[in-house]
Amino acid sequence: MRKPIVVVGSINLDLVATAERVPLPGETLTGREFATFHGGKGANQAVAISKLGYPVSMIGKVGDDTFGPGLKKSLRAAGVNVKAVTTVKGSSGVAVINLGADGQNCIVVVPGANGRILPEDIEKHAALLRKAGMLLAQLEIPLPALETLGVFAHRQGIPLMLDPAPARELPGGLMQTIAWITPNESETRILCGLAPDAPVTPSNAARYAEWLRARGPQNVAIKMGAQGAFLSMADGKQQIVPAFEVKAIDTTAAGDAFNAGFAVSLLSGKNPMEAARYAAAVAAISVTRKGAQPSMPTRQEVARFLKAVGATKSAR
Repeated sequence: MRKPIVVVGSINLDLVATAERVPLPGETLTGREFATFHGGKGANQAVAISKLGYPVSMIGKVGDDTFGPGLKKSLRAAGVNVKAVTTVKGSSGVAVINLGADGQNCIVVVPGANGRILPEDIEKHAALLRKAGMLLAQLEIPLPALETLGVFAHRQGIPLMLDPAPARELPGGLMQTIAWITPNESETRILCGLAPDAPVTPSNAARYAEWLRARGPQNVAIKMGAQGAFLSMADGKQQIVPAFEVKAIDTTAAGDAFNAGFAVSLLSGKNPMEAARYAAAVAAISVTRKGAQPSMPTRQEVARFLKAVGATKSAR
């Protein structure tokens, strides 16, 4: 029997405004369309894992506003175990997303109920967490809860995968408990103290990955979008895993798709290189669709995608 993945994280309603491009600071643009999607980095990853056919439970909170019931219902409908998703007074989490025609985005997240996840919640759901084959977390919930989760994971010998978004300085104790840290380019800059415009490329990713590993995480996967992903492992191995060429229309939740695919593939017995290629395929499919959770592919879709890519390479 497969040990489930347990996601501890955020549950949001995404409010998405699409325009010709992402507005500059102080600029007002006339949008093309508006839509709402169920999101939140934690919920996105949980839904993606479930759609890939892997058992997953979610620990999180929604508000007692009009959004809360729908957010929880959506997770349940996607096959996520929501017994540890509780309702608290106040607003649910909300993300306001500006989306450009080129697929680029900028996001403002209002934590709402997500900001009320406490260390006691980790202790409350210890029985569920102990059953996990891997724990996934992000930075859209309070650090004290994450630190408690990290200590729990370390003591129980359960690998913790942290998506450090939105990026911030992380306590040394938390860094020591991480099995995999998976920053994107901008998050790598923040975690490594680089300038906002410093390039993060396959040629210099090794240096940044080693700096991150020196702070505690056993393994690092730097997600660089179209440039691929750079892996640096505890055994000393390093490798760039190329991205797949697709026409992106919405990059929202691409990183969540990658983490979900990576975790599922690792727990299915694949080595990190194979798992990252699978994760890259999951992310590639997701950016060709609008929305966060609606963009996540099924296991069958990923298999067809990889088969088609393999057939194309063979024909060359």
